[in-house]
Amino acid sequence: MPRSRVPAAPAELAPAASRLGPLLTRRFFARSVHAVAPELIGATLLYGGVGGVIVEVEAYHHTDPAAHSYGGETPRNAVMFGPPGYAYVYRSYGIHWCVNFVCEAEGSASAVLIRALEPTHGVDAMRKRRGLDDPRTLCSGPGKLTQALGITIAANALPLDAAPFAIHRRTTTPDIVTGPRIGITKAADYPWRFGLRGSKFVSKPFPR
Repeated sequence: MPRSRVPAAPAELAPAASRLGPLLTRRFFARSVHAVAPELIGATLLYGGVGGVIVEVEAYHHTDPAAHSYGGETPRNAVMFGPPGYAYVYRSYGIHWCVNFVCEAEGSASAVLIRALEPTHGVDAMRKRRGLDDPRTLCSGPGKLTQALGITIAANALPLDAAPFAIHRRTTTPDIVTGPRIGITKAADYPWRFGLRGSKFVSKPFPR
């Protein structure tokens, strides 16, 4: 009896899907947000088993006028003032959710915004949630990726090293590009946006 063949993953998904490093712990995030942010490029973010390789992030420091924590603690941003290694989820423009990873020591109120993923796990589920087929458009923006992964306010204040989150350390050192952040008016020129050079999955191309 002939063996059944498992369909191969699309060419643009297969290379990244096979590289999963060890799981990151909360200790990983207990460092400068500017050190954590670039090291997240190439890591794999899964939520409920669905997700992909992080290809774009932005860093927000508590001294940064664009950070939600800049004006002090509120019920909305309280998790940013807590210990590192937790998810900070907020509604952007009253439309979509954004997920951030809290960094630095408790009280620092600094975080990394996850802007884009290269889909590698649960792609069919992402397509269903997004109503789209092209993998390049599934997670190419902070609101798109939360919709694709099913992340909502229910994930706010959850630890990043326990289910439903799973963040796998990258296994190779990627070529990282930096540039100004997107969609903000304050401190817009800060070069605190990091991305995987040449990735087709980022939300917006980086300046050359």
